[in-house]
Amino acid sequence: MNKVVARYIDGRVVKGITADFFQTKDLFHLRPSTDPDTATPVEIRTKELKALFFVKDFEGKPDRVEKKEFDPAHPPAGRRITVKFKDGESLVGTTTGYQPGRPGFFLVPADTDSNTERAFVVAAATKEISFI
Repeated sequence: MNKVVARYIDGRVVKGITADFFQTKDLFHLRPSTDPDTATPVEIRTKELKALFFVKDFEGKPDRVEKKEFDPAHPPAGRRITVKFKDGESLVGTTTGYQPGRPGFFLVPADTDSNTERAFVVAAATKEISFI
């Protein structure tokens, strides 16, 4: 079971738990965080998302500003990458799976203290992707 935050292209956000997300599938199910043990799973279509964030907890730290730089004491695995979304948000991290033409890829944030452990970025929701 994975704690996730599904962020839609249209701005909606759904938090919950999933056990069937696969980057090669078009949809997955999420049990809302309000009551994950008894809530009816919601069907999520990956193409409607901006990104799917795999998180440590659902509360996070709303006032915290994500660092966009890498910690030199902890060299990251993978290639360093910057993602700019169509809505103006940007992510900085590393990836081992980005290839142009694929529907999406995983990114691990540069900020080692981030609440996000990794994110699945939906390529169609991006404006620019570049290696740094």
